Amino acid sequence: MTQSGENLSRIKIWMLAIRPKTLPAAVGSVVMGTALAIGDGVFNFGPAAAALAAALLLQIGSNLANDVFDFIKGTDTKERTGPVRVTQAGLLTPRQVKGGMWTVFSLAFLLGTYLTWVGGWPIFVIGILAIIAAIAYTGGPYPLGYHGFGEILVFIFFGPAAVCGTYYVQALELNRVVWWASLPMGFLIAALLVVNNIRDIETDGTAGKKTVAVRLGLFGAQMEYYLLLAVSMAVPLVMCVYGQTSAWILVSWLSVLLIPQLVRDVRTKRGVPLNATLAGTARLGLVFSILFSMGYLLDKLFHLN
Repeated sequence: MTQSGENLSRIKIWMLAIRPKTLPAAVGSVVMGTALAIGDGVFNFGPAAAALAAALLLQIGSNLANDVFDFIKGTDTKERTGPVRVTQAGLLTPRQVKGGMWTVFSLAFLLGTYLTWVGGWPIFVIGILAIIAAIAYTGGPYPLGYHGFGEILVFIFFGPAAVCGTYYVQALELNRVVWWASLPMGFLIAALLVVNNIRDIETDGTAGKKTVAVRLGLFGAQMEYYLLLAVSMAVPLVMCVYGQTSAWILVSWLSVLLIPQLVRDVRTKRGVPLNATLAGTARLGLVFSILFSMGYLLDKLFHLN
């Protein structure tokens, strides 16, 4: 193999480790927080760009941590039905993946110092907790994801922490609309995790990984997924009813068109075919965030006119 071919192969391996298809989960929350800032006239490009980069780095670091720690704990085996894990497949050594993980988290920390300079100590606390949670999800003596805390962590860090944090570093304050807007993003990304856990329910159960799906069983996990999607779509309506925003926010309901196929998939598919449903749920979260943002900006535009 030529040197260029070896380099290309190495790049492909690290792309497998990074798992680009999961990154829309990180992007959607920052898009929403930034759109709210634009609508409120407090947009600030520097902090917004740094928040996006930090969110992507945290997601990548989390993916690398999951890859290596699941392998070390023996959860990832040849029976795994999800996308290739590079450590389990022998494409990279645990030391290499850990090195990549710490490099990514270090870059996120550097961005966090800038965001802390802009937004103060609350941003520093959120950033440190996000890194700890990303590692503790599958690593450490009490991996939180192995004991059913995955959905809670995902909701907190992809919902309120990401949306409110992105808005705060631009506006240096929060309001009730931002808090409300953060809820559906947290619920939708939690639904993404539920699909992942339904796909792995058998192998996780065998490995002693007690996710919510393992604890509730298949039917209970399916109900959890449907409920998370329903509550996510209900939030914009509640915001209208309680006067937090106008009916323009219901533009976000156009994303409902993506839901029937996802519901059918979760009801009928098992194992590897659910990888497409996983990507579809990530797409739903991103589309919802864009449409919600459009609705909010349209509300502000017509209010001004």
